[in-house]
Amino acid sequence: VLRPELAVPMDATASGTPTIQYHNITDQPITTIVATPIQTFERRQRHCYGDSTPGEFPLAANPSIVLHATCSFFRQPANFAPDFELSLPELAALDICQKRAIFKPMNNEERQELKQRCGGSWKLVLRFMLAGEACSRREKSQAIAGPGHSIAVTSKGAVYSFGSNSSGQLGHGSTEEEWRPRPIRSLQGIRIIQATAGSGRTMLISDAGRVYAFGKDSFGETEFGGQGIKVVKTPQLVESLKNIFVVQAAIGNFFTAVLSREGRVYTFSWGSDGKLGHQTEPTDVEPHPLLGALENIPVVQIAAGYCYLLALACQPSGMSVYSVGCGLGGKLGHGSRSDEKYPRLIEQFQVLNLQPMVVAAGAWHAAVVGRDGRVCTWGWGRYGCLGHGDEDCAQAPKIVESLSKIKAVHVATGDYTTFVVSEDGDVYSFGCGESASLGHNNNNAVAAAAAGAAEGEGPRHTNVLTPQIVTSLKEINERVVQISLTNSIYWNAHTFALTESGKLYAFGAGDKGQLGIELVGNQTERGNPERVDIDLSLRFYCETQDNAEEEGGRDVSGAGLGQARG
Repeated sequence: VLRPELAVPMDATASGTPTIQYHNITDQPITTIVATPIQTFERRQRHCYGDSTPGEFPLAANPSIVLHATCSFFRQPANFAPDFELSLPELAALDICQKRAIFKPMNNEERQELKQRCGGSWKLVLRFMLAGEACSRREKSQAIAGPGHSIAVTSKGAVYSFGSNSSGQLGHGSTEEEWRPRPIRSLQGIRIIQATAGSGRTMLISDAGRVYAFGKDSFGETEFGGQGIKVVKTPQLVESLKNIFVVQAAIGNFFTAVLSREGRVYTFSWGSDGKLGHQTEPTDVEPHPLLGALENIPVVQIAAGYCYLLALACQPSGMSVYSVGCGLGGKLGHGSRSDEKYPRLIEQFQVLNLQPMVVAAGAWHAAVVGRDGRVCTWGWGRYGCLGHGDEDCAQAPKIVESLSKIKAVHVATGDYTTFVVSEDGDVYSFGCGESASLGHNNNNAVAAAAAGAAEGEGPRHTNVLTPQIVTSLKEINERVVQISLTNSIYWNAHTFALTESGKLYAFGAGDKGQLGIELVGNQTERGNPERVDIDLSLRFYCETQDNAEEEGGRDVSGAGLGQARG
């Protein structure tokens, strides 16, 4: 046998290329080589080189070794140790997961636990995290149209608040109303990734999974009343949640819910008579895990309405929606008006062959956007808020047929009001036209004028039974990416439209300054979208704003809401 080191490298010599030397090759007789059986290897998994086995091509035994060898050849770091179990798709998924804000601080044990909870695959973990980011705008700019007050979060986590402030829900250390968007300065240095607002209450989630709350010192009060409740005027850490890494919060009437980064749901209050699968008092400040079907299923989004909760779950088989709470009007989606003490799967989506991707819970009705862009609504259909052309109730999800020609990507619901955003950025609305919150003021004003009515009178607040494009938003020549509207049965509604460039437009009721726009004289609302003087794409607070005002002291010690009882 000709040994490689004795071969004459003619081409190499002629070109000046150094000769390749092979070492440690034992010289054996040809009979020995032929007689020696080829070692076989047990094939444990499919490798990146088709059907090759480790014995046929050693590098194919492990894709991460191939990747490391490639990185070494090109003198680039691989950024992780070789893994003898993962395929290249799994390695790619893990690499993307490691760039997510909620994944970075997790230790190896926590990561492995999340992997098993999601189905034993990094690809499933990645799908779980991306789904959560997409449906709740986590780590992106967002605007929240709360009951009488508003919250705006910039793309870098700064927070502005404005509107009603009777319970200190603006977080500025006072109870004075503010119509002008004002930064919550006590949060400087803390990056907020998600916000929610209830009646007289505000909750903020940081990128470290901490929850800050202010306003009414209660997680279970009703929207109306609650006299004598302690108020907290500046953001304070919720101590009872300090051991849970929270990524989303939702405030419903009588209860509050939070979602952990592992996809577990916890609730506060409204546990009397086991309404949420546990027994608590309305004043309870300790979170309780939501028991039942979702205990071992990861949830990517929660949405709270009037006495009920929706959960968007992510399973290896696909996405699904569970509901729990009060079934009045059929808003739980199970084909009846019965209450559910434990989360129950809404089976109608399987019948419709629809994969839910975004869920919204209005006061009395709910909506979902599917992967294919179809929109489903169900619940109490008063004022046409379901978009089916009538005011009938739908006790199970039903496709909005008049939106069949568009691909929806976002949906928002309020008190008998629904908004849908298409892939192109067009906005459609339907339902109750009270307080001009649907944005159809232009069309209705023309109709009023044609009927001889003065502007501001007559059909300007006409209800809309089927989806209509909001032409006033189309005229701003900006692609809308988020709609937020008031989800309350006691407050006049207002609406925010957030554009791709970070511009915020507002319309609807503004009697408490919740639009972020100054109203003069006897004005109480805006019928057409108007630009709010705030840029949510900015990283830092405006240095010229509130310079003359005394900066509030930082108080995030946790002495207020959610403090565990001693």
